[in-house]
Amino acid sequence: MRADEVRDLSRLAGLAASGGARRVQEVHDGIARRAFRPLGAVATPVRRTHDAVAGAVYASVAVGLRTGARAAGAAGALAASGRPLDGTPRAGVALAVLNGAHGDLVAREAPSLALDMTVRVAGRDVPVDRAALAAGFPGASGSVAVFLHGLTENEGAWCFRAVRHHGDRSTTYGSMLQRDLGLTPVYLRYSTGLRIGDNGARLDALLARLVEQWPVPVQDVVLVGHSMGGLVARSALHQARGGTPDAAPWTRLVRDTVTLGTPHLGAPLERGVHALAGALARVPETRPVATLLDTRSAGIRDLRRGTLVADDEPRSGTTPGRRHTWVPLHDGARHFVVLATVPRDPDGRLAHVVGDLLVPPRSACGDTGGDDRLAFPADHVHRLGGLHHFDLLNHPLVYAQLRRWLVDRPEGPRPDAPPG
Repeated sequence: MRADEVRDLSRLAGLAASGGARRVQEVHDGIARRAFRPLGAVATPVRRTHDAVAGAVYASVAVGLRTGARAAGAAGALAASGRPLDGTPRAGVALAVLNGAHGDLVAREAPSLALDMTVRVAGRDVPVDRAALAAGFPGASGSVAVFLHGLTENEGAWCFRAVRHHGDRSTTYGSMLQRDLGLTPVYLRYSTGLRIGDNGARLDALLARLVEQWPVPVQDVVLVGHSMGGLVARSALHQARGGTPDAAPWTRLVRDTVTLGTPHLGAPLERGVHALAGALARVPETRPVATLLDTRSAGIRDLRRGTLVADDEPRSGTTPGRRHTWVPLHDGARHFVVLATVPRDPDGRLAHVVGDLLVPPRSACGDTGGDDRLAFPADHVHRLGGLHHFDLLNHPLVYAQLRRWLVDRPEGPRPDAPPG
């Protein structure tokens, strides 16, 4: 690791340890208040003494933990190798999980560990300039497929079970689309713990520059998003004013979007955690647990309702909600959905309840049951039974459908597309 990464890791460890001490203190205080309350005023002197002693002890423990972590970080930084932490696949996965779980905290307190939105080739960032892109994408075509991973994932997630399905660990939807249809795959990595709206803004800026700097004129773009990645793609199109007269030029090149298990209407698990945190916050003894639950990242909290606009949601799961902006599908492109259900019959009653274990079918296809449902045509929604959420990352049945949809796609730039 680099020295700054060691120091930031130790800082996060100190924050976590001291925060844990505070949570224990809050539980202790809640129990003590309940124990002293029946005794009334007669117990006030004892209660004050107890509170002072307990407060001093817990404060000392918290300071000691932070100081110890800081010292360990300083010592570790002296022995740092200088190689970046994400230099190995396992460390890259760990960084993706850390950023997904606490991305906003990492960006604020440990910036050397925060992931930027970047183009990735062979485990490395590729600068978005013409020379670097030409070197990173030899033989680039004018048809580009951009892949956006989901929560706590990175670009390596697209290789999920590649050896089992294809006999080759490097085979992905992108490599097969390049082989079969001539699309050039572009894999992005980003911090999934940031607001979806913030990542949408970053994607808007990155795609604008990518189209401008691509080695050959870009004719068309396909956006493929797994889980949260589909929401980020929709957010970027919305913020770039796609489908309007003053839209960003890159949006006019987007011919197709494909979302794989994307919670367009939100994820039940996050709604459950949100409700649980609210319930626990009402009781002093369990309020610290609610505080702990509320340390989950802003990106995770956005999954409660599939929020695409950064100003819509509160920062805490225990505070009142704000308005929720309904974002329709980008006008001018075809939109496709692949959803999975663990039950083998994807149309059965159980499948509608269980879904792929994380996202139910109605959320995956944006079916609100009202006039504001997402306008996916029936033949643009493909349901697969006997698969779970992560199978959608790399499975022969998913690719077969993806290829069927894209093989007949319109060729060349649309009339309103910018010149290359």
